[in-house]
Amino acid sequence: MGRIAYVDGQYGPLGEAAVSVEDRGFQFADGVYEVCAVLNGRLLDWPAHLERLARSRGELGIGAPMSDRALELVAKHLLRINFADDALLYIQVTRGAARRDHPFPARIRPTLVMTVRPFDFRQRIGQQATGISVITHPEIRWARRDIKSVALLPNVLAKQAAKAAGAFEAWFVDGDGTVSEGGSTNAWIVDRDGRIVTHPNGHDILPGVMRATLIRIAREAQMTVVERAFTRDEALAAAEAFLTSTTAPCLPIVRIDGQPVGDGRPGPVTARLAALLWDEVARQTNWRPR
Repeated sequence: MGRIAYVDGQYGPLGEAAVSVEDRGFQFADGVYEVCAVLNGRLLDWPAHLERLARSRGELGIGAPMSDRALELVAKHLLRINFADDALLYIQVTRGAARRDHPFPARIRPTLVMTVRPFDFRQRIGQQATGISVITHPEIRWARRDIKSVALLPNVLAKQAAKAAGAFEAWFVDGDGTVSEGGSTNAWIVDRDGRIVTHPNGHDILPGVMRATLIRIAREAQMTVVERAFTRDEALAAAEAFLTSTTAPCLPIVRIDGQPVGDGRPGPVTARLAALLWDEVARQTNWRPR
């Protein structure tokens, strides 16, 4: 059976799913989205994703397409009819379709799209063992990176640059060398005193769901987390570096722009954090890496 999509009240084959050519998500990138991990058919960190989706919508003045309870029912039904065990659920809400004009149209109905695609989370186990590399990329994005907007062209360009360089991710770096975050991940270092450092929430970064989970479980484990900006030079001088996201819960970074981090191998702090995150995944979904 082919994949099934949901578009504004209708379930149907993904290849036939469509929205209006005058949808403002298509015309203006006037929309927001969420990506939620599904393991053992269960949604990971679902309340946090709902909260962030509502916040992103609110920041742009986009109405709710339905209640949170209805959204959850639609999402779970979509997972069932797609036979999704380990997968990614994509949710997109745009302002809706109207005659093309920059100001917000009156009495417009939001467009809701959901899709599901299989995803093998076990691939991350090997990457945790070997580590990954990142490159740095100039910060060229708008000033509201805290909104999970569908306007991702700068991120696309950064991720393509990483791919061309044979790297897993690109870190955005501003003019004074400060690292904000990756193209689709949050950025972290472990300093020489063992403190876990990440950029503070604000307009400069997306408030990552996995980021928040890691901060919580690290502090519960009596590990020190410091939310402050750090630079590329600090990262290169750090004991360890890593990244987090919904699709990559905790991956050690062993090279930045071709230069080794620490001894060029995954470090013990990152390994401990990764294990704690997998425990949290198991608590919510009964899924464990094998």
